[in-house]
Amino acid sequence: MDTFLALYRQRLRRDRWQLASWVLGIGAMTVFAAAAVAKTYGDLAEQAAILKVALATPAILVFRGLARGPGLGPFTFFEIFTFLALLAGWMSTFMAVRHSRAEEESGRAEMVSATPASRMLPLAATVLHGLVANALAAIVVALGFISAGLDPAGSVLAGAATGAVGVSFLGVGLLAGEFMSTSRGANAVSASLVLAAYLLRGLGDAAGTPGADGMTMTAGWPSWISPIGWGQQTFAYTGDRWWPLVLPLGLGALCVAATAQIMDRRDVGAALLAGRTGRADARPTLGGSFALAARLQMGSIIGWCIGGLATGLLTGGLGSAVDSITAANENTTTALRRMLAAHGASTAQLLVSVFFLLAGVLAAACALQAVIRARQEEAAGTGPWLVSQPLGRVRWFADYLALGSLTIVAVLLMTALGAWISLTASGDTSAAGGDVWMTALDQVPAALVFLSVPALVFVVWPPATIPAGWTVLGVAVLLGVFGGLIGVDESVRDISPFAHTPVPGPGGTDWTGGFWMLGISVAAAAASLALMRRREVGSA
Repeated sequence: MDTFLALYRQRLRRDRWQLASWVLGIGAMTVFAAAAVAKTYGDLAEQAAILKVALATPAILVFRGLARGPGLGPFTFFEIFTFLALLAGWMSTFMAVRHSRAEEESGRAEMVSATPASRMLPLAATVLHGLVANALAAIVVALGFISAGLDPAGSVLAGAATGAVGVSFLGVGLLAGEFMSTSRGANAVSASLVLAAYLLRGLGDAAGTPGADGMTMTAGWPSWISPIGWGQQTFAYTGDRWWPLVLPLGLGALCVAATAQIMDRRDVGAALLAGRTGRADARPTLGGSFALAARLQMGSIIGWCIGGLATGLLTGGLGSAVDSITAANENTTTALRRMLAAHGASTAQLLVSVFFLLAGVLAAACALQAVIRARQEEAAGTGPWLVSQPLGRVRWFADYLALGSLTIVAVLLMTALGAWISLTASGDTSAAGGDVWMTALDQVPAALVFLSVPALVFVVWPPATIPAGWTVLGVAVLLGVFGGLIGVDESVRDISPFAHTPVPGPGGTDWTGGFWMLGISVAAAAASLALMRRREVGSA
């Protein structure tokens, strides 16, 4: 028991800042969202109008949730629960991989298994760590909703649903670590499964059956194969059903049991999916440091580009559908424009801009990974070995910055292509059809900030590169993308680069914020390259 508690305390100490950031972030989103809904959509008639718009435009349900009628409680659950579940899922998968496959990759797991702890106690300590983390998330969600004046019983159920979804993905992350031979691969698989669950839930909600009142929806079958969809089926604040929580908790338990069985039968460091044997000779294209950096990240770049294409296809279809709805029913226009924070442009232009902002987040994350990869190569020792060859440290790092810039363009071009295809296929002849390429260009300045600023952190304080990079991006997304939804003051939202992304309007596109962000990006990148001349690769 002492050994088990020591392992648990080690995990708690190692994750104390990350765990606090996740839990407090989920709690803050809960409080702000509930307060914003009460302030902005406190009128039942207005809530009913927005729900009718959502049910008339099923694609909106992909990004919101399952409509269960007006009322402060059910409307807040409709607005924010899926985002809370998504965050709990990612928190749990990253935690699971960090304390399983990453430990084996670093060699620490083999050292621990040589002690009386064996191999199962670390797994048990990780499971306890994940359960406590999700219990804390459930508590802050429940308290956040209660503090906003929502029904206590429904609030407790909403919190429990959030935690249960997190527990299911804790098991998924542990099982992914058994299949993949690297922590990077396990994180990519498990995080993608969380996003897939979110999208399956969205497709199920969009394909559901509307109620006779036009304000409720019965989810379609895809929602029933998604843990996030299971969480929605609790009908917090309307039906208050507890039995659907058995499904995500059961999935988590099954995944943990399968992980234990596999771990008991394989060697430390091995994986069910072994890596491919490399070529005896490198291809001619792998003849420089830039080509090597691109080869190391090609899988993740392709994945981000596919995500951009999918976002664009959905965006184009959504824009044309909403325009047709508002043309047929002018009474929905006011509610829809308020929901989308209208800027005076057409509804299709607004939707293209709003959802292209999500593509900007994808591009920023892909660019950030280029800097993170440079840090990982340095920490692994391959970076110092490369710069010991006839390759300067500045050239080595500049290649990663160049690759990050190109990946931003690639992700946004794929998004624009998807939107253009879907708009063209739907027969859209409005300005939005031609604006997609310019709207994609509008996302570049903000994405570049998340390449250049982490690059400066990498040069000045290398160990902080990864945590600082993801933290800054997460805060920027929370403030710039969801700030309006959760009622954050505009002066605070302005901290985020995403709040200054150029948006097309009736008088053209205001690029003032874009030029400022380009200037910041160029200055930060230049400073990082200049400082790189003075520090040794692998020095920190």
